Amino acid sequence: MKKTGLFFGSFNPIHIGHLILAEYFATQTELDEVWLVVTPQNPLKKKDSLLDQYLRLDLVNRAIADNTRLKASDIEFQLPKPSYTIHTLIHLEGKYPDRQFSLIMGEDNLVSLPRWKNYEELMRRFEIWVYPRVGQTQTHLAGHPNIHLVQAPVIEISSTQIRENLRIGKSVRYLLPEQIHQYVLKEQLYQ
Repeated sequence: MKKTGLFFGSFNPIHIGHLILAEYFATQTELDEVWLVVTPQNPLKKKDSLLDQYLRLDLVNRAIADNTRLKASDIEFQLPKPSYTIHTLIHLEGKYPDRQFSLIMGEDNLVSLPRWKNYEELMRRFEIWVYPRVGQTQTHLAGHPNIHLVQAPVIEISSTQIRENLRIGKSVRYLLPEQIHQYVLKEQLYQ
């Protein structure tokens, strides 16, 4: 059974931090592959600055085109809105019975996990791989048998800051993969 880690995100835009983490989980853990699941709308975030979901999916596909262990997923585009992780995971289990799905998240999300829909069921049914975030305090959930704390690289790059830099005309070079950087500038995204 193929072990597939699901790395959910708005990817608004996808940046090198996302790619470093996805590559780390695909190559440095027992996961066989990582799917970058582009979320149409995170129920805990405001909508105002989101690029169109298909454009964000296209940017993810462009960023990972040469990596066979990474895949862009639009699975949540077809599911009812707002998207809830537990519903997506159960849907994927039914659609891909040959895969064992798990969740990849930052420590900040682990801390907020009790606010997620059916989080106890999520923790019971699925493994959760957690990467470190600066300034996060440990949570009692870290001791759960399905929670795996991983010493992945600590990446402090923010899509929010990238969008703000683009809006005010500051450089985002090296924060985005070069092909994404060129596309964002050419299409004047976020400006």
